[in-house]
Amino acid sequence: MTMQHFSDSELLTSMARGDEAAFTEIYHRYWQQLLAIAWKHTYDESSAKEIVQEVLIKLWDRRESLEIRELSHYLATAIKFSVFKHYHQQQRRKNILHSIFRSTHNADEEKIYARLLDDYINGIVEKLPEKCRQVYKLSRVEGKSNQQIAGAMNISEKTAEAHLTKALRTIRLNLRHINMLFFI
Repeated sequence: MTMQHFSDSELLTSMARGDEAAFTEIYHRYWQQLLAIAWKHTYDESSAKEIVQEVLIKLWDRRESLEIRELSHYLATAIKFSVFKHYHQQQRRKNILHSIFRSTHNADEEKIYARLLDDYINGIVEKLPEKCRQVYKLSRVEGKSNQQIAGAMNISEKTAEAHLTKALRTIRLNLRHINMLFFI
């Protein structure tokens, strides 16, 4: 007698004892029905097939501990839960990808904006009087203190401070004109 003539409960009993032929019969008996249920909820054939495979694999893996009264109802419910789980996993992936894209996009925008601002400030600095420009570059580009600048340029510390103050004031005024007031 082939497995096709066995009832669902007989197949479940045989499958619980490790009978692979019983599992194969359940697989063939319910595959199309389960695929239709999964597709109805996902509208994606590959996702639907993946969900059905997952449910049937879990059925086999848990065969010894399952207590199923009505196999068709059990499988349909398992498919619906798996669809729900699949949907939430997809949403989580989309949210993560969106978050990554948004942060990357924002970072790229910030880099572009910072580069434009840097170019604009460099243009302002190049128009400063020579001593003022030198003091600004030594201070802001090379990170030197007013005392170090004074020693390097052979000027007083107060003069270095005055040149730096003038440079910063000029930059701030120019930035106000383009509505980009930053604290330098």
